[in-house]
Amino acid sequence: MVDEVLRAFEGIVLKSFYEGTLGAGGHAKAILKAHPEIERYIGCDRDPEAIEIARAELDPWKEKVEFVHGNFSDLDLQLREKGIETVDGFFLIWESHQCS
Repeated sequence: MVDEVLRAFEGIVLKSFYEGTLGAGGHAKAILKAHPEIERYIGCDRDPEAIEIARAELDPWKEKVEFVHGNFSDLDLQLREKGIETVDGFFLIWESHQCS
């Protein structure tokens, strides 16, 4: 899925970015490598252990990356608390669980 994500943002200047499903930081790492113009990358995840793994993975970009422990359903509040009115791109993975 990383290639598809990178293609989606190809040719777009990204100064600020929000990722709502940070996980271990794989997509973030690819996006940050492909878009060195990013000044502020907000990575959100509900799992504090995943955030710590991502923190280590994204250490080369530590001056750009901010971590949020929470749910991306609160992204408007999270961004407002950080004084961010708009982002140039965002990435979310929505997992649907169906009961049979």
